[in-house]
Amino acid sequence: MEFLKDITPRDYQQKILESCIEKNCLVVLPTGLGKTLIALMLAIERMKKFPGEKVLFLAPTRPLAEQHLNFFTSHLSDLFGDLQLFTGTVKAEQRKKIWKTADIIFSTPQCIANDLKKKLYDLSDVCLLIEDEAHRCIKNYDYTYVAQRYKETAQHPRILGLTASPGSEVSKIKEICKTLSIEEVELRTRESEDVKHNLQEREFEKVIVELPPEIEEMRRMMKQVNDLYIDELKSRHLLFEAPTKTNLILLQKRIMNSLSKGNKNFNVMKGASSCASAIKLQHAIELLETQTLKGFHDYLADLFDQAAKMKSKGVQQLMKRPEMNLAFIRSAELLKKEIEHPKISKLAEIVELEKAKNHSAKIIVFSQFRDTALQISKTLNKISGIKAGVFIGQAKKKGEGLSQKEQKRMIIDFSSGELNVLCATSIGEEGLDIPEVSVVIFYEPVASAIRTIQRAGRTARLQPGKLMIMITKATRDESFYYVSRAREKKMQTAIDSIKKDMNNGLDIFSEEKQTTLDKLE
Repeated sequence: MEFLKDITPRDYQQKILESCIEKNCLVVLPTGLGKTLIALMLAIERMKKFPGEKVLFLAPTRPLAEQHLNFFTSHLSDLFGDLQLFTGTVKAEQRKKIWKTADIIFSTPQCIANDLKKKLYDLSDVCLLIEDEAHRCIKNYDYTYVAQRYKETAQHPRILGLTASPGSEVSKIKEICKTLSIEEVELRTRESEDVKHNLQEREFEKVIVELPPEIEEMRRMMKQVNDLYIDELKSRHLLFEAPTKTNLILLQKRIMNSLSKGNKNFNVMKGASSCASAIKLQHAIELLETQTLKGFHDYLADLFDQAAKMKSKGVQQLMKRPEMNLAFIRSAELLKKEIEHPKISKLAEIVELEKAKNHSAKIIVFSQFRDTALQISKTLNKISGIKAGVFIGQAKKKGEGLSQKEQKRMIIDFSSGELNVLCATSIGEEGLDIPEVSVVIFYEPVASAIRTIQRAGRTARLQPGKLMIMITKATRDESFYYVSRAREKKMQTAIDSIKKDMNNGLDIFSEEKQTTLDKLE
């Protein structure tokens, strides 16, 4: 293609591009299959068709916007145009000047939305709007706002949405499509005929561990206390759904909303306290079942500290229960004997074995919680030849957050081999330019199809790879594993239905018309 350098598009990328040239398109491609190249080729086509107009490329974070700028710079002819990165560090008046002369602008949605609200410029001369991680269009108001303003003002509008997974819920996929005025969905998976020959083999293994009797006994105690609170919520006619952590959090929101409106009903007020305690117990059980014994012990220590400081009557009542004290003492005794959750020792065994098989192996271990990532890193660094780093987000918690600069440094160290294991939370799932890895290990399954696909996409791109998911037998790990698999299948079915309805000329956004989509919900 004209103006493209040092890269050759694959057949499926060329085919997807053809759809994007003709229609507003949502491109669903697993991580590593080249969504950014499709965006670059479309940018070239649009700017050739509308000389003097601009391309706006939005990404949810500054490092990701910068990454896309670097990709365009590397693979676009130097004479093609002026590429600029908009960030909050560039003053508003300066952005206004840059906008006038720039050809392709890379930015976070927040930055552009703020400028549009201040009327620093408009989007009338933007011939292509690209929204990366388009599944965020639902939650991210700025993404939605920019898309709406673009549709209202652009002379020659064309929209491209990019995502590894839009999720599995039909209503949410429809909402993304509506926000971006999508007319065509291009979905490819690792199994797609025109994709699979471009990918390396990915070996998959479930690693199942069992809780030892000592931890099982603590879990039984915690569940007994939890059941008392659940029974109370049911007897007060407040809880009617399954007593999952998610449902309890939703119930808490409903109760707090009712109280904020002046409801002084004694039943509801008592329910608020019981619900808060049940949520704390659910979290404690989750840590005990699926994370680390140290994480569980530290969480109980924090609850005892809250009770001592009399932060709430509910916490005081909860921590007076003998079962809580006994679980705290027993977990301390086990940790003193260096007994941990069986996942920890099994993980160390796996990492040591993978390193022995391949001295230059790069491994990512994904975990849900920061404390778990820290514990994993500490354990793995005891293994000869392993240099593990903790890759976490910016939010400061006990001084453990990483700035964007520190995250960037860690990726460079991982790429160069200075580090050979990244212990990452969700920050490592989305978009960041993490190099090809030999093994991806889920410390626990995640129920989200989006997060599962993004995690798994970190391996088997340029070389064969391995995906391993750790599961504690007879715990929520098992249900989360099967839920995520079902949601991945559901996502494909939902997108196929959307495509079918679009191809048949149906208005998928009309509330009056029932489409084949609605039957899936």
